[in-house]
Amino acid sequence: MQIYLPIAEVSVNAFLLLGLGGLVGVLSGMFGVGGGFLMTPLLFMIGIPPAVAVATGTNQIVASSVSGVLAHLKRKTVDLKMGCVLLSGGLVGAAAGVQLFAYLRSIGQVDLLVTLSYVVFLGIIGTLMLIESVGALMRSRRMAAPKRKKHNWVHNMPIKSKFRTSGLYISVIPPVLVGFGVGVLSAIMGVGGGFIMVPAMIYILGMPTKVVVGTSLFQIIFVAAFTTLMHAWENHTVDIGLAVLLIVGGVIGAQVGARIGLRIKAEQTRILLALLVVGVCLNLAVGLLVEPKELYSIGTEG
Repeated sequence: MQIYLPIAEVSVNAFLLLGLGGLVGVLSGMFGVGGGFLMTPLLFMIGIPPAVAVATGTNQIVASSVSGVLAHLKRKTVDLKMGCVLLSGGLVGAAAGVQLFAYLRSIGQVDLLVTLSYVVFLGIIGTLMLIESVGALMRSRRMAAPKRKKHNWVHNMPIKSKFRTSGLYISVIPPVLVGFGVGVLSAIMGVGGGFIMVPAMIYILGMPTKVVVGTSLFQIIFVAAFTTLMHAWENHTVDIGLAVLLIVGGVIGAQVGARIGLRIKAEQTRILLALLVVGVCLNLAVGLLVEPKELYSIGTEG
């Protein structure tokens, strides 16, 4: 069933869009990621213009993240206090990222730099997560006692606060900095930032994996919504028809993903996420090396 998308100016199969939204929704519920790092390239592949894909993709991230958060709130696996601290840095970072994106666009290298950012960050984070997760899974199979967590630089910083849901007593400065960094990258790369937020919350802040997923989705809701509003207001690149189909699939998929995530061990969840991140990284890296069908394009400035 083909439908015409007026803003994107293309015709796409409606069931294909529902399927893409459902797939990203499942990933959102399972791993605590918004799914933009996967949704945006997939929309490129089916012919959606990049500007529309980025703006509308963040809109879908909001819906799937809300659905996922509701599922985790019922299970009390969302640290609202930590989420608000991360969000305070995330909104400031997103505003700064928009200005940086405008500068990159003015020098004419925004597409290349955005793709390189994907490859670098996804490659580093995915590889580190895969190595650590495989080690954790092997230790759990050997029934080895987990290593006692050591105090690091996070525990030595001032302005400490107690986060009861996460079982932490740490400074609020690291979460704010993590949120700021993710906000900047979210604005530049057009994603919710969960693929960076989740590892940072686990390995830097030391939060439990089950709490990380719901808390990450809570923060992603507001950062992605802020990005969507800016795109709609300034660039007019949000396609409502495309967004509705992605949202319907994403909301259903997020509920399924949240249930699947509860039945999978934490180590297995992290391995699956690491493999997914590395796979997307390799796909984008190949795209940079393969010669495009069209070596140049003609367009109007602005």
